[in-house]
Amino acid sequence: MKIRRVKKVGLLEQAILILYIVNCIIAAITIFRKPRSITTILAWLLTLFFLPVVGFLLYAFCGRGLDRTVARRFNYEKENQPREIYQMVQVDNLTVPNYNTPDQLLPAARSLIRFFDNLDKAPVSYRNNIQFFYDGTEKFEHLFEDLRAAKNNIHVEYYAFFNDKIGNRFLRILEEKADQGVEVRLIYDPWGSPKTNKAFFAKLREKGGKVTPFITSKDIIAKTRLNYHLHRKLVIIDGSIGWTGGFNVGDQYLETTKRFGYWRDTHGRIVGTGSFTLQEIFIRDWNVSVSNDADRLDYLPQYFVLPEEPIETGVAMQVVADGPDSEAQIIKDGFVRLILSAEKSVWIQSPYLVPDETMISAILIAVRSGIDVRIMVPDKPDHPFIYRATQYYANYLHQRGVKIYHYSKGFVHAKTMVIDDELATFGSTNQDIRSYELNFEVSSFIYDPKIAEEFKAVFEADIQDSVLLTDEMIANQSFWLNFKQKFSRLLSPIL
Repeated sequence: MKIRRVKKVGLLEQAILILYIVNCIIAAITIFRKPRSITTILAWLLTLFFLPVVGFLLYAFCGRGLDRTVARRFNYEKENQPREIYQMVQVDNLTVPNYNTPDQLLPAARSLIRFFDNLDKAPVSYRNNIQFFYDGTEKFEHLFEDLRAAKNNIHVEYYAFFNDKIGNRFLRILEEKADQGVEVRLIYDPWGSPKTNKAFFAKLREKGGKVTPFITSKDIIAKTRLNYHLHRKLVIIDGSIGWTGGFNVGDQYLETTKRFGYWRDTHGRIVGTGSFTLQEIFIRDWNVSVSNDADRLDYLPQYFVLPEEPIETGVAMQVVADGPDSEAQIIKDGFVRLILSAEKSVWIQSPYLVPDETMISAILIAVRSGIDVRIMVPDKPDHPFIYRATQYYANYLHQRGVKIYHYSKGFVHAKTMVIDDELATFGSTNQDIRSYELNFEVSSFIYDPKIAEEFKAVFEADIQDSVLLTDEMIANQSFWLNFKQKFSRLLSPIL
């Protein structure tokens, strides 16, 4: 009897071994079918090798490329987007009294303008006034004023739209405007808005408003795609006022909560032709997301309204969209180009710091060139794995000369960059691999020293509420904390 048991155990071991070998072979074939970065390949191989069944389920839902149907719809919208809006912006630039042609801007600005123009067909726009908001309460009160004053159309697009106090206030205003005959359309990502469902928007629909979840959140089980999310935050009002930045719609973004404390973010109100690109992004996202062709939007004149008031000193800017529908990582590469153009300073704020090798190289090249590189991140998590990975990279970059500040007043969610007191960026794009590769993002690149000076002043004020990372602080981190940081870093390409 004992001999037979040994043989049975041996057969079972052999079967398990064979299944594991087959698992590894299939895993390797699966991973290498699609072009990926080396770090992403290694992260998925680790997951598939050490979690044979669970790993494949994770990969099926989170590791595959964008659904082909979705990709084709985005490509169609981009290819059929009219060029008249682009030309309108270029002609309108000439009405700004202090208009500077791209050749008169800084070399770094000129190269970046050409880069985005070639890849994203994003026009540089000069006739803009921009007002920034760093506090949620102030931002939403001003936004609600604009919404109540809307006369023709309101287009809204958010990653997170919560069913809470501020979410309901926002929704009531949209319902009132729809009841008044204003065209109201809203796109949201159900993944970022877990308690926001069809019932939540039912009254808005009854009053004539139109609502759609973003295309990547539809049929996620059948299409096995969970990893691609709408991360943009856009509001365009009457075709001439655009809002974009880091704030989502929820109480945590404007109230002091036990979990996060004070929420520090950066959001911009754009009056001028810079809002035209925001509108184009919204129309494109809307058209790929709606199920009925009758609900599609055309690029109508009422969606692109030139400012009536003269703008004596316009802000030069480019609004850039990016996402997994594009082979190029447009926004990230723009960041890299900005960093490599720096001659004095690079100051970055981001809630997540999980850069890829290209971004790390750019940052280290700047530091080793004597550039003052500073990065500000939160001192508390909202996503445990990502926070530990952020800690790892914060330690890593600090040890190589980057000044790392941990914001301690609350939670810093701003996604900004200031280069040489001359150029600046803000938007929805974090400094992490998810934003570079998986999320649909939007960022604005500002070619104006006054905005750069404002961002720098805000950064300096935030330093007063931050703790500078030191060698001693890193040395005092426990073995267990170091393990969690290094383990999270291994998984960072797929977080």
